[in-house]
Amino acid sequence: QVQLVESGGGSVQAGGSLRLSCAASGYTASSYCMGWFRQAPGKEREGVVAIASVGSTSYADSVKGRFTISKDNAKNTLYLQMNSLKPEDSAIYYCAAARYGRCGSNWYVIGNYIYWGQGTQVTVSS
Repeated sequence: QVQLVESGGGSVQAGGSLRLSCAASGYTASSYCMGWFRQAPGKEREGVVAIASVGSTSYADSVKGRFTISKDNAKNTLYLQMNSLKPEDSAIYYCAAARYGRCGSNWYVIGNYIYWGQGTQVTVSS
């Protein structure tokens, strides 16, 4: 049974940092495209960043230069380092796992991901 468990969310002031983790079980995270998505109240879930099995990354324009995705293959864990946080970054953040190793140009398409975590809340105050 595949499980993705996020942790690390919380409340910070604008300009602060948080590091999210996504621990995978029943699934070899290093072999597949993994992504972070977020959903703010009243908005659709959107792709934040993805990392392919070979390590190539794709970022949403809104987070480029501020967020960094990484993975620890030995721990089967995905990370999202978020710096210079803004109030508009406030959302529930979800970890997701795809069926294939390559993320491709449609890395942000929700339908490309087959496993999802339960989400972790990030709140950024001004």
